[in-house]
Amino acid sequence: MKKTSCVHIGCVKLIYVLIICVPLTTLGQHKNVQIPLADHSYAYSGCEPSIDIHQGNTQEIAVGSILDGYHYSHDGGKTWKAKQLESPYGVYGDPVLKFNAKGNVFFLHLASYKKSTHLDRIVCQRAEDVNGNFNEGSFSEPSGTKVQDKHWVVIDPNTDVIYMTWTQFDAYNSSAPEDSSFIHFSKSLDDGETWTQPKRISIQGGDCLDGDNTVEGAMPALGIDGMLYVIWSGPHGLMMRRSIDDGETWEPNEQMLFVHEGGWTIEVPDFYRSNGLPVFVSDFNPKSPHYGNLYLNWAIQDEKTGRTAVLFSKSVDNGDTWSAPVQVHRDSSKYNHFLTWMTVDPINGNIHFIYYRKLRDAKATDVVWANSKNAGESFVEEVISEEPFEPRGNVFFGDYLNIAAVNNVVRPVWPRMDKGKITLWTALIDFH
Repeated sequence: MKKTSCVHIGCVKLIYVLIICVPLTTLGQHKNVQIPLADHSYAYSGCEPSIDIHQGNTQEIAVGSILDGYHYSHDGGKTWKAKQLESPYGVYGDPVLKFNAKGNVFFLHLASYKKSTHLDRIVCQRAEDVNGNFNEGSFSEPSGTKVQDKHWVVIDPNTDVIYMTWTQFDAYNSSAPEDSSFIHFSKSLDDGETWTQPKRISIQGGDCLDGDNTVEGAMPALGIDGMLYVIWSGPHGLMMRRSIDDGETWEPNEQMLFVHEGGWTIEVPDFYRSNGLPVFVSDFNPKSPHYGNLYLNWAIQDEKTGRTAVLFSKSVDNGDTWSAPVQVHRDSSKYNHFLTWMTVDPINGNIHFIYYRKLRDAKATDVVWANSKNAGESFVEEVISEEPFEPRGNVFFGDYLNIAAVNNVVRPVWPRMDKGKITLWTALIDFH
């Protein structure tokens, strides 16, 4: 494994040979649509959204938001309905929304099960279609009272197998040296009815304080010829482990890809919390010229200046080597760029990003969409929020944004805050 050291944004040692960032285009070219929130009393409803588009019918779009909001559209995101998700195991945030090839919708979330302990399992609920009549849910086997957190999934479009990774805490927020965090893995072969026995896949663990020294943000990605990859962040940097047999067994070593400059916890003025956890996807379309490419997106913070930046790297050789990290956005000392997310259009291989861009000396915050048609060799940026918003540092605002794309129908999703009130939004982007 070739290891490339992290980019130092304070010294502006970024590499621009491969990536040329095109200047931001005019504001407001894509209509912003407010997504109604579900009826419940949670003060921070609408944060941490997850979005997906039905590959067989791009008019159907599903969104989840904390704690238990389900939002859906039958007309490509022009209009929306919302309902409160319910489960006998409780619904407690970290929503992950995915369609499978049959058009089933999967809503995975944290649990708060009254018959056991808080956050002791990841629950997967399935609906037959976008209308969201979800079943009661299933889960991989809990490990006593240990906390299960920050999950993500990828679904194989050919087999509908669901691969899930997450963090397990021995005891959440414990500073005891004997308590650790590890990355775990499970999969479902039957549309989320049952799950395999969880496996620990991170060799090196972290602490349980839910910060830079905790292993967090694990995301799986599909590779060619039965390869499966997982990347996460923690005290040893951005780490990867591979499986050559769909997660049945794993390579004997985990590999450090990059130092995570500033750690994965990021502090942005006027934002209650943020992070730079990795987003990891692959081009899994055999008809794509970039079939098999692996793409990694994360945020860093310069420890001297505090400036944050959104980075990108790729592998074209099954994760053996990775390109030197580059900024997705133009270089500027005026802004912080953070809370990034990335997706690959499964039809054509185009890459799409969403992130916040905030003035460093003011509260004004915009939402930026970036895209690449050439596997990350160059990017085009565009501010897509019709007007800036001003966050308040005492109001929780979540840990991530999200974006989905199918056949050039691109739908980002983000919360904004106006006078302390959180609302949820998308933009209608038809990519050409």
